[in-house]
Amino acid sequence: MLKTAPRLSRVPRAQATPAVAEIYERYMRTRGNVPNMFRTMAHRPEIFATMIAHFEAILHTGTVPLRLKELVIVRTSQLNRCEYCLGSHTQIALRLGWSSEQLDQLAHCADRSDFTAAEKAALRLAEQMTLDANHIPDENFEALREHFDEGEIVELMAAIGLFNYFNRFNNALQIEPTKPGEGAE
Repeated sequence: MLKTAPRLSRVPRAQATPAVAEIYERYMRTRGNVPNMFRTMAHRPEIFATMIAHFEAILHTGTVPLRLKELVIVRTSQLNRCEYCLGSHTQIALRLGWSSEQLDQLAHCADRSDFTAAEKAALRLAEQMTLDANHIPDENFEALREHFDEGEIVELMAAIGLFNYFNRFNNALQIEPTKPGEGAE
């Protein structure tokens, strides 16, 4: 991807609405930064607030482990060539126990023994939803049902769908990866 400037500005803390400022403060405490995507989305506080609620519900509720959700997020972001999301979520996936080699080889997970059948089914879903959601074979949903209940399939699809949205938002706006401590101003 060609290095270019972001297409929209970021909302600084001093100009944020009180509700947005509270979200900024929470992310500074928990992540050590406020993601540039969030600070761009904050131009529309109502959209930003619902995006955060949806993002947090997808990642932090349900029964699918965060580790697996982050794996499908990384694969989705790889397919969409989203440097912004890969920068952040690759680091999260590594902290959750995935190896660099596993993440680098996600396109070849079907041939690897260090992914479970459930992980392979989830990764296949990420690939199919991202590349052509209109033509996912029924047998692939049967494979998913061998490992996940219907609520868990919804969780996986929500994570994949959300990051297809985030990837496109970030790529179209050329949002730069967030640095540690960024967003405190």
